[in-house]
Amino acid sequence: MPSVLIPTPLRKLTNELDTVQAAGANISELLENLDKAFPGLKNRVCDENGTVRRFVNVYVNGEDIRFLKENATEIKENDEISIVPAIAGG
Repeated sequence: MPSVLIPTPLRKLTNELDTVQAAGANISELLENLDKAFPGLKNRVCDENGTVRRFVNVYVNGEDIRFLKENATEIKENDEISIVPAIAGG
């Protein structure tokens, strides 16, 4: 099952776990399954249309899904998914 790296701001939803397992054929399914296991997580990552929020980056094995197929990006059994909140500075 793919592993999902959870950023610190979302760990309160995962009982402080920094890595969780979730199934899914693509990012959209994976996020749905994560939300079933950890209610509220998808709402923090996605907007009301189910699209990953613009200030959140999601990577599959280090590749940004925005440059792949976004939520339709396929995932495999041993993939590593990273959820990374964007950081602004100035």
